[in-house]
Amino acid sequence: MPLRISDLLARSDLALSVTYDVPPRLLDRTIEAATVSDLPVPGKWLQGGELLMTIGLLLPSDPAACRAYVREVTEGGAACLALGLGQGLPYQEAPAPLVAAAEEAGLPLLTVPDEVPFIAVTKAVFDARADEQREVLHRAFATQRRLTAAAAGDGLRPMLAEWTAATGVGAAVLDPLGRLLATGDRAQHTPPPQARDLVERVAARGLRGSASSTAGGQQLEVQPLGARRLRGLLLLTGRPDDAARSVVPGLVSLLSLELERRHLRDEPERRRRSALLSELLAAEDPAADRARDMLHSVGLTAERVRGVVVEPEDGREAANGAAGEAAAAAAQEMAADLALAIPGGLVRVTGTGPGGTPGGLIEAVVGEDLDVRDVLARFAPHHPAGIGPVTAPEAVRVSLRQAAGLLAVSRSAGEPAEARQSQASRLLLDLGDRRTLHGYADSVLGPLDLADNGEELIATLAAWLETGGAWDATSRRLGVHRHTVRNRLDKAMDLTGRRLDDPDDRFDLWLATRIRRGGAATTGTGGRPAPPPPPTRPGR
Repeated sequence: MPLRISDLLARSDLALSVTYDVPPRLLDRTIEAATVSDLPVPGKWLQGGELLMTIGLLLPSDPAACRAYVREVTEGGAACLALGLGQGLPYQEAPAPLVAAAEEAGLPLLTVPDEVPFIAVTKAVFDARADEQREVLHRAFATQRRLTAAAAGDGLRPMLAEWTAATGVGAAVLDPLGRLLATGDRAQHTPPPQARDLVERVAARGLRGSASSTAGGQQLEVQPLGARRLRGLLLLTGRPDDAARSVVPGLVSLLSLELERRHLRDEPERRRRSALLSELLAAEDPAADRARDMLHSVGLTAERVRGVVVEPEDGREAANGAAGEAAAAAAQEMAADLALAIPGGLVRVTGTGPGGTPGGLIEAVVGEDLDVRDVLARFAPHHPAGIGPVTAPEAVRVSLRQAAGLLAVSRSAGEPAEARQSQASRLLLDLGDRRTLHGYADSVLGPLDLADNGEELIATLAAWLETGGAWDATSRRLGVHRHTVRNRLDKAMDLTGRRLDDPDDRFDLWLATRIRRGGAATTGTGGRPAPPPPPTRPGR
């Protein structure tokens, strides 16, 4: 227990006394140290929490000066002031101006009798502080022993329950995506909402640091768990005391070992799911029911799925031998992380890496509702990745093939590339030479540029193409009658020699107008980029 002023007053061998009726709350102040000073301005020599002792050699006698002296002591952070009394000393009793100033400022003022030297008070304070530190160490060792014994049990919960019982601080272990794995409180099923941002911030940094905050009057702390890779997160809810704080590193180590052990224990299940994915992809034309049943058997119940391909290591950078084996091991580790994060865990490492070692690419099948980009940003940052289109389970091979074809694009763009209907033109606009693209647009739209109302014709053409050839929608967008839209398009086709019912002509026109607009995709229904309209013959 901390040493308080009341504890010193209770020591009969010190015979300390109060000089006025000090409120109990002031006597509960903690004493951190004891020091002696007869300086008239001792504040700058204090750190806070001291028992400041003086014989009053330079103590002022008038009330105003006494108040200034007490204010200096209080602002310096002293817990209390003690005045030494005795024969041959300036004071045989506490002077009234000093007592009044101390009472007014709320500073406990004690007296030390003649027979008690200041060194005796100093030793008493530091002996008590040493006892306090020994007690903290004793409780810390006891808690560590309880945690070690619990670690020999099965799972994470025994350790968390022992921690909470010993410290009173809540604890939970989350996976890298913030999902609850275990807690010391059986009633807790989800992490507190106010911890979400803190968990995401620590998880994004991997093993590189922890974080703490106070939300709703409750202290929260998050520590990363794992040996070489992030395996989970420890969430502490509450304020650990000194003894508990010294045990936190040990708790983190024990929980990290348990998560690493669990990771190794789950290896056979990951291999089974990898084999299941290989079986699903081996069939040229799997039956729809068979493919759906295979996905359901691992808990992937989404009606539509997509393929994801990640390149874990650049083959040009990894050398043969030890470096190639390290690359293969890194691929397996990344695949394991993705298997943990992806519902169903259908992930496999396929292909060959440098030197013929396994581990060229990582393939995964995920549900259409999964935020794939978030998962990749967390577990495969800065690695080329392709995201295939959403498809039925029996056609996931096609989605994976398209995802693999996007790796070069992803490598060039520096971010995952996703296959969508509208992205063929986006890729062309992003990767093509700007001068060449604008030259192409000028060759298609040049006749309209020369017309008196050329800008109007191009704007009408672009609006009609982006609405999928919808006359009413185009007229509403432009604020003109639909007959005006038809007349403008007829004139545009006459000038360009193109036909709107010809798919090649219409694609040329659509791509040229997109280049003119800087390649920015306009949004169609649901906020997605609008693809080129299907072939339709414009009405007259």
